[in-house]
Amino acid sequence: MDHRHVLRALSGLLIVLFVAMISSTVVSVALPQIIGSLNGTQSQYTWVVTATLLASTASTPIWGKLADLFSKKLLLQIAIGLFVISSIACGFARSTEQLIAFRVIQGLGMGALQVLVQVIIAAMISPKQRGRYNGYLGGVMAVATVGGPLLGGFITDTSWLGWRWCFFIAVPITLIAFVLLTRTLHLPEVRREGVKVDYLGATLIAAGVSLLLLWVTFVDNDFAWLSWQTLAMVGGSVVILGAAVVVEARVKEPVVPLHVVRRRDPALAIVASLAVGMAMFGGAVFLGQYFQIGRGNSPTEAGLLTIPLMLGVLVSSTVAGRLVSRTGKVKPYIITGVVVLTLGFLGLSTIDHETSLVIVSAGMLAVGVGVGMSMQNLVLVLQNTVPLSELGAASGAITFFRSLGGTIGVSVLGAVLANQVGVKIAEGLAELGIDPAASASGGSTLNVAAMPPQIQEVVRAAYGDATGHIFLISAGIALVGVVASLFLTPTKLRDSVDL
Repeated sequence: MDHRHVLRALSGLLIVLFVAMISSTVVSVALPQIIGSLNGTQSQYTWVVTATLLASTASTPIWGKLADLFSKKLLLQIAIGLFVISSIACGFARSTEQLIAFRVIQGLGMGALQVLVQVIIAAMISPKQRGRYNGYLGGVMAVATVGGPLLGGFITDTSWLGWRWCFFIAVPITLIAFVLLTRTLHLPEVRREGVKVDYLGATLIAAGVSLLLLWVTFVDNDFAWLSWQTLAMVGGSVVILGAAVVVEARVKEPVVPLHVVRRRDPALAIVASLAVGMAMFGGAVFLGQYFQIGRGNSPTEAGLLTIPLMLGVLVSSTVAGRLVSRTGKVKPYIITGVVVLTLGFLGLSTIDHETSLVIVSAGMLAVGVGVGMSMQNLVLVLQNTVPLSELGAASGAITFFRSLGGTIGVSVLGAVLANQVGVKIAEGLAELGIDPAASASGGSTLNVAAMPPQIQEVVRAAYGDATGHIFLISAGIALVGVVASLFLTPTKLRDSVDL
């Protein structure tokens, strides 16, 4: 496809990516209000996010593999339909349990949209030129992440709309993208007969990861670290994931191609993506909660306060994308990105509920710059090493591990935050002479507005002070990405679409 036709098709793809991204960022700033109005708990807050990420993670390799076997355009249209239906269902949810269930379905659509957009762009454009278009992708991601919290805050604060429109708003935009792609996207269909998708491997991977995340959520609250429940859940997860590796090694068409991920550069890119995903998703998802519950800001104010994070993503991804296309070199930008990401989280690890917003903004800006420089370029490293016939599976693999990192990060950091908040609230209530066990308002729900003023202050201080701990853990995780990126081979990106 020439540049003009690429741009026409790209317009629809960018809208799809925009919708997939904004569906997360719109909800993130509204989540405290959503969970509060549905009388949900901190664990349910975490699982509204984790459920989507988990479903997206588990399905990503399957969508990637299907993209190698069937019509990429048809798969994208199916994913759009799935996403639209689930978004409408989320908007009508009447309880946190219903919302979590519908978010699982939404996660299936989001996982498909994210990986299929990358696969289709890679099928049209060579790796070297892709850096330029990745700049467009980064820009769209940044606009979605900047505009999402602002839009979510506005919708939540507007009485005649309400938080349910955070889900409904994606529907008309997605339908516009569907029409655009139907008219502009024209790819040659390559069908490979007699090839089967490895559903067993995908099921084992999803089951093993889900069991491990359930253990992270409940350990140290519902049962001890050293207990039969821990042994059963962790041991069971190890056995299931071990079985998944055996299956993937033996089947003809594995969901996660082990022969690709065993190579040095793809393996290092995956480790770095895993770390970046854990740090970014895990850390950023709780910023809206920090501003609203920890500092008492409104949803709109919380959205405005996250602008430095999104501005960093917008500027760094656009600039780095153009420099990568111009030079053909990608390693220096990845290393710089993960180092800046680590420093940003270290800065945020010092915050509490009274920290100057200048310090908080500087930390968020650094995190945004790091994400913008590293995330898409790590995908580019992997795509540069595989032929066109394996592009879907390879892209699905790295997206899978990045999403897996995000899922684990949200779950682990959410569990740490819940534990820290519980301890701090108990200490604060004890200082007021209130028995935490006898107080139903002692943080069991996030409906802070319904609590007495004294308890509100205790809860806000607890959330504000505990957030710094999870950013310190995020910095440690991002450091793993620094180490992995240092060992990448400094190769130049190829000019052709296929090897």
